[in-house]
Amino acid sequence: MGNLKWRGTKKQFHLQNTFTEANILNTTSHSTALEASSQWLQTRPGEACLIRVSAEQTGGLYSVVEIVSQPGDGTPLHVHANEDEYALVLEGTARIAYGEKVIDASAGESLLLKRGIPHAWANGTDKPMRLLMTCTPGGVEQALRLIAAQDMDQLMAIAEQLAVTVLGPTPF
Repeated sequence: MGNLKWRGTKKQFHLQNTFTEANILNTTSHSTALEASSQWLQTRPGEACLIRVSAEQTGGLYSVVEIVSQPGDGTPLHVHANEDEYALVLEGTARIAYGEKVIDASAGESLLLKRGIPHAWANGTDKPMRLLMTCTPGGVEQALRLIAAQDMDQLMAIAEQLAVTVLGPTPF
């Protein structure tokens, strides 16, 4: 590993990393293989999803999905009976309704959306928003693949089968 040197004050610090050819570790990137086998799914006008990690890859423990949401896009108000969702805002600002709360989460902020609590999110800004959503247990990608190919009537039927109840339109 390189020589790590810290410099700075309590309020500000910098990490300097000096590498030499002899101390660089060989690493393998797995993200290229995952991305190559995945494709962006158009789940709504204004929303696209990329399955980063499938339930199949984790033995059903979790799934990870990247979501790109265009300005004005938002999910309907819904509740999951079986899954918890952990949302990390990668870019932009997400307006999230969670139970009785409304939260504006900016890039770098994260939230836990627990099963059984109604929630929705939207991009109310004029710039694209990116989220990384981890769902436990895994399997949400099955629904996303179906949703990408269906209309709203069929979406309601699919949501019912997957123990997701759509309660109404986006609240924003």
